[in-house]
Amino acid sequence: MITSVLVANRGEIACRVFRTCRESGIRTVAVHSDADENALHARVADAAVRLPGATPAETYLRGEAIVKAALAAGADAVHPGYGFLSENADFARAVRDAGLVWIGPPPEAIEAMASKTRAKELLGIAPLTDVTEADLPVLVKAAAGGGGRGMRVVRDLADLDAALTAARAEATSAFGDGEVFVEPYLENGRHVEVQILADTHGTVWALGTRDCSLQRRHQKVIEEAPAPGLTPELTAELHDLAARAARAVDYVGAGTVEFLVADGTAHFLEMNTRLQVEHPVTEAVFGIDLVALQFRIAEGHALENDPPRARGHAVEARLYAEDPAHGWAPQTGRLHRLAVPDGIRLDTGYTDGDDIGVHYDAMLAKAVAHAPTRAEAVRRLAGALERAAIHGPATNRDLLVRSLRHEEFTSGRMDTGFYDRHLADLTRSAPDPLAPLAAALSDATVHGGRFGGWRNLPSQPQVKRYAMAGEEHEVRYHHTRTGLTAEGVRVVHADPERVVLETDGVRRRFAIARYGDQIHVNTTRLTALPRFPDPTAQHAPGSLLAPMPGTVVRVAEGLTEGTTVQAGQPLLWLEAMKMEHRITAPTTGTLAELNAVPGQQVTLGSLLAVVQAT
Repeated sequence: MITSVLVANRGEIACRVFRTCRESGIRTVAVHSDADENALHARVADAAVRLPGATPAETYLRGEAIVKAALAAGADAVHPGYGFLSENADFARAVRDAGLVWIGPPPEAIEAMASKTRAKELLGIAPLTDVTEADLPVLVKAAAGGGGRGMRVVRDLADLDAALTAARAEATSAFGDGEVFVEPYLENGRHVEVQILADTHGTVWALGTRDCSLQRRHQKVIEEAPAPGLTPELTAELHDLAARAARAVDYVGAGTVEFLVADGTAHFLEMNTRLQVEHPVTEAVFGIDLVALQFRIAEGHALENDPPRARGHAVEARLYAEDPAHGWAPQTGRLHRLAVPDGIRLDTGYTDGDDIGVHYDAMLAKAVAHAPTRAEAVRRLAGALERAAIHGPATNRDLLVRSLRHEEFTSGRMDTGFYDRHLADLTRSAPDPLAPLAAALSDATVHGGRFGGWRNLPSQPQVKRYAMAGEEHEVRYHHTRTGLTAEGVRVVHADPERVVLETDGVRRRFAIARYGDQIHVNTTRLTALPRFPDPTAQHAPGSLLAPMPGTVVRVAEGLTEGTTVQAGQPLLWLEAMKMEHRITAPTTGTLAELNAVPGQQVTLGSLLAVVQAT
């Protein structure tokens, strides 16, 4: 019987596995990098072992160090989570060779399916070779790993070599394996998958379907179970294909078989030999704990002959620290508060006051709603996210709410091209116009209405400036003997944490939270601006600033100061939060300054290069 589990992972999935461990009376062991020394998963575990270093290659991808940590901490089993080494057969063998229980499929099954090229060969599907114009568009894809890393869509044959190079580099960094392959890219298909669970006694459960079509950069954003709109015949076919794939490799444990569904036909994509990020929607619908069942299977217990019956519908949204309106740029900084209304499941690796760093994925949490019908589950999740308190860096919260309420999603007609078509509308700025005024009035009460030299001139307006949704907003109000006033608005109440305003007979309440210059008014995020801008903060025209903290991984070949560049030409690549970000020339001209070299760590706003227009 398993008594102590080390989770060979970090963040949200480690915390989620630890939760089941606590409920099952199992002792928990965490591993952490130096960057994660104070991370939630390291704090909540019964024991934690340091992996020296910060990058994944130095820490969470070092199988021998993790096995050593498990033995040192007295663990008798290892759960791999997802990502990192979860689909690494050598790591699974090393765990078993050390006398530890491996909570996952046999190494042979991992080898057969973890490489997407070998999985396709096993099922008689050949990868695409000798790509021609007739084959376009195609998808360059990493053979190992997942999460959208090491993937590139190619629509022009001239871009294929560059896409292959970039995908190999990203795959090597993320998974330690640079193998990539090419397959046809099916436009406007639906990403549908089947959760499987298999024991050592020959029983295989196909636990319904999930739709994961809403994706950015081939990484899932919103998932649901069951997948809407599938015919009973297609659902049965998907279940049968998934079960056959599992039996073909004598699979054991939890896994997922992924398909692209187009024109009513299922096309096999891959089998993920691990737990999926979106597993909670399956748990909600079937009323099970997949991690607890993983433990039971690893202990040799048999599953029932038939899986439990599905009930209702579940929807999951991934909350990321990122800016969807600006290339999905990941965000870093202090997460001051994260809370959702009751009735919503929140799986997270962060808690109030934690720092979001640059080394790992930008996902903050997964929010899951379950209800008797799809419409009710979608409405419940959208409403909860809209009311959630998320104080800190910019997130994709508004995008999630608008996506869940988009007619194409609510009607179940979405596909993998959803964000390609609708991103501009979904990210169009629509901030609350009263938020800056509420912030200003709240700020006016912080010091009891004392305004220095202004207090003797009540007729003069107070002026405050805020940055909101990328724009500057100026608000004016007065401080009179009867209280605070503002044109066109009745100030019903104002204190440092709450403001009540009335317009046209309608009262609105604003909750205020401030963290230095950052102010959150209900769900609107503002930054207080100084009265007089700092003239030293200006940059020369054509300056390229780092859009996020990260590491310079590549500089374009032959690029030196004095080189002529074209508008849109890639100049260098940054890696941040496991994703590679391309920095391009803003205009045609001459590279007047180049401050970036491969391996260099840069902070947000660092000057990388300057292009002088010609």
